[in-house]
Amino acid sequence: MTAEGGLKAPVRHPINWQETSFYDAEALDTELRRVFDICHGCRRCFNLCDSFPRLFDLIDDAPTGELDSVNSADFGPVIDACTLCDMCFMTKCPYVPPHDFNLDFPHLMLRARAVDFKNGKTGFFDRQLTETERNGKMGCTFSGLSNWATRRGNVLTRPALQAVCDVHRDAELPKFNGQTLIKQFEKSKPVINQNAPAYGRKAVLYATCFSNYNDAEIGQAALQVLARNGVEAQVLHPGCCGMPQLEQGDMARVADQATSTADFFRPWIDKGYDIIALVPSCALMLKFEWPLISPDCENVIRLANSTHDISDYICSIARNEGLDGGLKPLDGSITVHIACHARAQNMGHKAAEMLRYIPATNINVIERCSGHGGAWGVKKKNFEVALKIGKPVARRAVKNADPYVVSECPLARDHILQGMDAIGHNNTARPAPNRHPVELLALAYGL
Repeated sequence: MTAEGGLKAPVRHPINWQETSFYDAEALDTELRRVFDICHGCRRCFNLCDSFPRLFDLIDDAPTGELDSVNSADFGPVIDACTLCDMCFMTKCPYVPPHDFNLDFPHLMLRARAVDFKNGKTGFFDRQLTETERNGKMGCTFSGLSNWATRRGNVLTRPALQAVCDVHRDAELPKFNGQTLIKQFEKSKPVINQNAPAYGRKAVLYATCFSNYNDAEIGQAALQVLARNGVEAQVLHPGCCGMPQLEQGDMARVADQATSTADFFRPWIDKGYDIIALVPSCALMLKFEWPLISPDCENVIRLANSTHDISDYICSIARNEGLDGGLKPLDGSITVHIACHARAQNMGHKAAEMLRYIPATNINVIERCSGHGGAWGVKKKNFEVALKIGKPVARRAVKNADPYVVSECPLARDHILQGMDAIGHNNTARPAPNRHPVELLALAYGL
């Protein structure tokens, strides 16, 4: 007998992307219709992302008001609006495995995109936006020019970027470092505190594309905090985690990246190093998505079991050995946004837990989607929708009026600030430039 809901934890199945049936258009359509019909009858996810309102409007406006009168060719906008945040799977849907309905909406949207990618339907400029390694290297090499050209408000370049690449002229885009985090680390390494309770721990910071090329301050703050707590850290970046390619359904490339990165990190793991990811999307890939894409690769599984989100890792130090003393109160309270890809790791509010070690500092937690969705939210056709989805988060942040607003996802944090600007700050100052919670921990240490 099939029972709705239950107390069992959600279970995800390996993604059978190497099987021919995975790309069969007729089989895909059958599965889309099965899942969409279940979603239509439930509608519990109506307020998560824009996929579900689009789906329900599509059905409600159909001649019969049911899925049977909806043309499959009209499914595209529903599939496009999924940002693979996993929140429907993790927090809302009562029909995920082990339920007999076996419903995994995000991975079904991923399958639909994989079919489109295999059939050459992914746009040229959409693919170029996902080349974070190439774009990052070029952007850092010509950081002055790159940051000028991508600056919001540049009337010379941003309209052209919108016309050619479909990037909304008002969307905040990440800046580029003058030097990569890797080069900065090679030039100057923090001194390890040998008197710290956690002295003896060893870790590799997986720089991630974002910190390596766009915001080295996150990596520098993490290095300083780890060194203060006795952790010997290396900074390495064997390549992109593949999340941008996953969003487009380029499964073979993501699998290749998983294998090569896992092979790269295996010697470090064998030497007793933990692997720490600085961005939750990257941690999610290494810990959860890669083992589903390459379930038979021993090194991928070993890497997954050795990977930690930076906030989670620092909390583990606090719980097990204890943090080094010297944390001082900040000059104001903190609004911390718990990113969707941090929530999808099922580890709790680690960013908020970490920040609560700062004495006499009030922490206000926001646990809701920012609306950004990676590259999705900067596109012309999505930008206004992305702001709308993130408006409840921005409204809460404005109401809090905290001098610090941070998120585990730096892109989400910038998007939240754009939403706050659109609402108005109620005559309060714009929040401090710190993006990531670990930057505030470093600030509290006086680093």
